[in-house]
Amino acid sequence: MATKNIPRTRRIGEQLRRELAELIRDELRDPRLALISMTSIEVSRDLAYARVYVTLMGDPVERNERVSELNRAAPMLRRELGRRMRLRVIPKLEFRYDEIVEQGARLSALIDAAVASDVSRHHDDADNAGMEPGT
Repeated sequence: MATKNIPRTRRIGEQLRRELAELIRDELRDPRLALISMTSIEVSRDLAYARVYVTLMGDPVERNERVSELNRAAPMLRRELGRRMRLRVIPKLEFRYDEIVEQGARLSALIDAAVASDVSRHHDDADNAGMEPGT
């Protein structure tokens, strides 16, 4: 069977992500959480804990509030997951803001700035190379 090659914790994490997306949308019904995106889920080997990484728009204070709201709703979400999933143990959920998207955007901006600087420097070198000596 092909699914045996994928670790069980990863399969459960993917199932958790699908179910949580549906639960957050349907059960919480909070419009402020509508634009939330789960980037990854880390499930412990004993399935006791799951760390859910999320991204969302807004300033840092607002993001912290939304993540806090998710953590307050975690027991209810866990209970609903227990009703939907066929697992002996449903992991305790911990939501965290995933900063990797912001770090990627900053890194991309730095690369773009370096490339633009390099292009302008080479353009200036080409202009200077075309000039005749002594002029």
